[in-house]
Amino acid sequence: MIEAFYTDEFVLPLPPGHRFPMEKYRILRDKLLLSDCSVRLSVPNAATPGQLALAHCPYYIERIETGNISKDEQRDIGFPWSDRMVERSRRSVGATVSAVRSALQQGASVNLAGGTHHAKRDKGGGFCVFNDLAVAALVYQTDQIANGREGNVLVIDLDVHQGDGTAEILANDCSVFTFSMHGAKNYPFQKEKSDLDIELVDGTRDDEYLTKLESALSLIGQRFTPNMVLYVAGLDVHQADRLGKLALSDQGILLRDHLVLQWARKRNLPVAAVMAGGYFPDLEHLTDLQLGVVKRLVDYGEHYQRATKTTKNR
Repeated sequence: MIEAFYTDEFVLPLPPGHRFPMEKYRILRDKLLLSDCSVRLSVPNAATPGQLALAHCPYYIERIETGNISKDEQRDIGFPWSDRMVERSRRSVGATVSAVRSALQQGASVNLAGGTHHAKRDKGGGFCVFNDLAVAALVYQTDQIANGREGNVLVIDLDVHQGDGTAEILANDCSVFTFSMHGAKNYPFQKEKSDLDIELVDGTRDDEYLTKLESALSLIGQRFTPNMVLYVAGLDVHQADRLGKLALSDQGILLRDHLVLQWARKRNLPVAAVMAGGYFPDLEHLTDLQLGVVKRLVDYGEHYQRATKTTKNR
């Protein structure tokens, strides 16, 4: 059994006609409850100011929490400011922090939201206020150092949009390797430099995508030795996504996840995943695919637990 982190705070009330599909979180939660998945749903705590300050400027955190942000900044973020927007943002980060800690015990875990990879050190953007991946990576490192352990983190970001905020925040941290494979002509239009970026042309299909992903993972294995994987399992690379511009099939999503998890399995690494992007007109299709991602994480967690038990008994 693994943990999946969800709270109703993820579902932020938005103005009529807003393009962000908030209902996807609730629909996925309901499908998990009705499924036979070995998943325990847990409500995450909100990230603390101290945790947020590991990745963000204190002045930025204070302005977000008090609403002292301009209309232009709100437009860049994509959500109107409200107390609930702040709470949602803190909970989304807290869920990824909790997922990382849970994955250390169970081998895998998932935040049913998260993937707020456009938030930079001192500003938000692209529906992202605080960067859950950067904060969670740095909290994990702090925990590991306190226990006298190594804390190298690999961020595998397979959302269709580049993880520009994650790259910016973690640019000078050699203990975190940031990998982003994304649409070359998609948002953000001004990219940051990750440790490894793979840019894809519009219309990229399964075979080309999977070949490039496999090559990238092989290269990372030669360059970096992680202790933890943060997996951004965005579904906006799918052909049905209205913002993605790529053309992966349902089978392509399945094989993508298998490549990532097989790579991690060979190294017996805990994997904490976030659902990230997904903007299908058909939310039933989107959440069916997301449920598949969760099921694969469950299988991975069960394998990890068996492998860990076997190692301890030797």
